[in-house]
Amino acid sequence: MPNTPHHIAGNNAEKTKAHNRRVVLGHLQSRDAGRAEIAKASGLSTQTVSNLMAEMEGEGLVHATGRRPAARGQPPLVYAFNPAGAVALGFEVRPDILTMVLTDLGGTALLTRQMRLTRTDPAHVLGLMAQMADEAQTDRPRILGAGLVIPGPFGVEGLSAAGATTLPGWDPKQIPAMAAEALGMPVHLDKDATAAALAEGMGGAAQGLSSYAFLYFGSGLGLGVVSQGQPLRGGFGNAGEVGHIIITPGGLPCDCGNHGCLEQYVSRLSLQRHLVAQGLLASHTRGTDATVAALLAAGNPALSTWITTAAEALSRAIGLLENLFDPQCIILGGALPDALLDALIANLSLPEGSVSRRADRNGPRVARGTSGNRSAAMGAAALVIHDTVTPRLDAHRSMPTEMKDAPCP
Repeated sequence: MPNTPHHIAGNNAEKTKAHNRRVVLGHLQSRDAGRAEIAKASGLSTQTVSNLMAEMEGEGLVHATGRRPAARGQPPLVYAFNPAGAVALGFEVRPDILTMVLTDLGGTALLTRQMRLTRTDPAHVLGLMAQMADEAQTDRPRILGAGLVIPGPFGVEGLSAAGATTLPGWDPKQIPAMAAEALGMPVHLDKDATAAALAEGMGGAAQGLSSYAFLYFGSGLGLGVVSQGQPLRGGFGNAGEVGHIIITPGGLPCDCGNHGCLEQYVSRLSLQRHLVAQGLLASHTRGTDATVAALLAAGNPALSTWITTAAEALSRAIGLLENLFDPQCIILGGALPDALLDALIANLSLPEGSVSRRADRNGPRVARGTSGNRSAAMGAAALVIHDTVTPRLDAHRSMPTEMKDAPCP
């Protein structure tokens, strides 16, 4: 662990045991190491590290790989992170689909299930989730917990809770406890875009990046921002409502009450509305992806028009996000076909007046994610993994009053 401004050290106090476990696991995620090496890098005592290693080895989270040759004395025993030692569940609830994934601690998907929803009331969906979880637990390693992601925003008055991209009745103050009771395990609740950003950092296009943004195409359009390895959530868990940034003043009306929101020009619903208006898609159809793929392959002019308009609006939004967050990269992903995301990226006209225009840049300003339409569900499982292996600077500080009811882990 290099001594950088965002380096996080361990603490020997007993009350910080969970933090210390994250410090050790986080170190072993990136490299195999002996106990003395971990103690030196983390600031923990060798005895504390030894105790933690024994505990986590018993749980299957780490395992010894052998002894490393030493110039003198007994060769140290080297340990490695064991991604197969436990698993995590991830659930994404959208207005029309429930998706579940089961991953190992490295973020590799072991099982995926998807179900169309005709009802979205919490009691019904949580019952379906419980059935999926029971199936997933058959002959599996220990499940550490479940992540649950839903569209935002959480508990707001300034944005209407009406509209096709929201889930009425899903109160973020009550859902985690309800879900934990239904599943019989700890549950982490977060917004879909925030979770999807974590998934891309764990094993996708953002792997190796510490600061990046993820534009998530669900029903609407959301944003997840990771800065120095930690997700930005804001005071109430609602950071990243980029879909409701006004990109065209006085433009198309939005369910939130504004006019000209980005989501009205760049989203799955925007695309569906355009194709229905052009007579290329039946109203309320569920076969959008296949239709879009065929239209894209044929070079359909109506689809090309949507891509041009969407890319123009998206280019303005990306310039804004770059100057706000200074990301290493902005990644597009979610419930749009990969080929369509590639077409959007190819048609971007990124602003020159951006902090992201750097002479030393060694990667693209914008890239497509690799998790596809499972990105948010993968991200839900990543919430559990992130909480297990990633140290947090605020892990032992008192939580501000306004955050005590926030839905984040």
